Amino acid sequence: MIDAKETVRQFLLQVRSGLHPDRAGRFMADRVQAHQVVSEAPVVVERTPRQYTEHVQEMLDAYGAFTLTVDELIAEGDRVYARWTQNGRHVGPVDGHPPTGARVTATTSAVYRVENGLIVEYWIQIDRQGVAAQLQADTES
Repeated sequence: MIDAKETVRQFLLQVRSGLHPDRAGRFMADRVQAHQVVSEAPVVVERTPRQYTEHVQEMLDAYGAFTLTVDELIAEGDRVYARWTQNGRHVGPVDGHPPTGARVTATTSAVYRVENGLIVEYWIQIDRQGVAAQLQADTES
């Protein structure tokens, strides 16, 4: 069994990256608590590996074949902090913005809790304001 840090690294590089979203079940428990850390409206959703695969497909539909670079991974016990950068192109509608083809960069961080080699819970923050500003700038150009 791989350790928590390697579980998260492989999850990000294989699944979240969009390269192999169908491998979510290799890294995620059957039910995962996903804390969407949004200052104005935090929410907790439960995700299955299949739902996560669909979520990644939605990102691919919106941003095309994007790149994901793991910028930082820090592990302590069953928790792994990850920070990554995604770069793609605005190829599908996003939050009411029609596709422009412009490049979009998203900076994201999350803390994952891993049990028995599988992600069971995570807290994620995405620079939503930065993405929104890029989408707005693209439609004003």
